[in-house]
Amino acid sequence: MIPEERLPDMRLDTANLYKEEVYTDGRVGSIRVMTPVDTDGSFDMNRTVLYSGQTQLMTPGGALPLAFAIEADSLTEAIEKFADAAKQSLLQTMEEIQEMRRQQSSSIVIPGQDAGFGGMVGLGAGGKIRMP
Repeated sequence: MIPEERLPDMRLDTANLYKEEVYTDGRVGSIRVMTPVDTDGSFDMNRTVLYSGQTQLMTPGGALPLAFAIEADSLTEAIEKFADAAKQSLLQTMEEIQEMRRQQSSSIVIPGQDAGFGGMVGLGAGGKIRMP
């Protein structure tokens, strides 16, 4: 049993509450609208409404989920900016994947070191199987 004082604090941040609404075309993606609210549920005029998009791209490896912020002042503007924001998110994701590939391909394999599997067969750099 975990002592109560070691449990994480799970209180909601009452100064940072949002009402969430999701709009979708059922085909390409969805736009999430986060409306700032006070603890009584009324609109908090001191904070701005946040918009984010979500979509997925089918790849040979399966679905690639994309989630991205949309800089907009209204749902109409968020809808208009959805495609460009999705493209930017895809480009950024592709750059990150390429960087991870570069890092993986430049990894140095030192004979005699296991991959953290306690002496069992492990995967070395580049996904090649090597025996310890």
